[in-house]
Amino acid sequence: MISTLVAQLRTAWWRLLGMKVGHETWLPKIYVTWPHQVSLGARCQLEPGIYFKFDGIYEPGPSLLIGDNVFIGAGCDFNFRRKIVIGAHSLIASGCRFIDHDHGSAQREVPMSMQPHAVDGPIVLEEDVWLGANVIVLKGARIARGAIIAAGAVVTSDVATFEIWGGVPARKIGERPGAA
Repeated sequence: MISTLVAQLRTAWWRLLGMKVGHETWLPKIYVTWPHQVSLGARCQLEPGIYFKFDGIYEPGPSLLIGDNVFIGAGCDFNFRRKIVIGAHSLIASGCRFIDHDHGSAQREVPMSMQPHAVDGPIVLEEDVWLGANVIVLKGARIARGAIIAAGAVVTSDVATFEIWGGVPARKIGERPGAA
């Protein structure tokens, strides 16, 4: 009961700071750089230690859109400059990372730490996607409805509906039973 009250107070606090939080979504201890950049749907379940990091200067938001009934495991990291969309009913296991941009490296005479971000592209997970533990999803990837990504995979390209992918870099390893 006390933990529920604390979660409700924490949720109210993030709303005051500009985060959009849907009905019956209660927030554990999370880390957010720009709360107005985050929109959480209704009835989402979030575990502690999630990072929502908008990696840019102030812009109107939101740029991270999470649908209804989404589960996000402990220690996930959303690092975005452009846009990340997570569809309803998706399952994201612990330790997953989403990065929608790369750092610049084109100028050999300039240290990479001093080069601007060079490439970005939105990340989209459609409805009912399941990511195993420690999956990394990189810029421009689209994971279609009903797809499954095996633990530890690195997704760098598009995944079709109901496909199962795994590996580094991720590739198709199967299809969900009953998929056409």
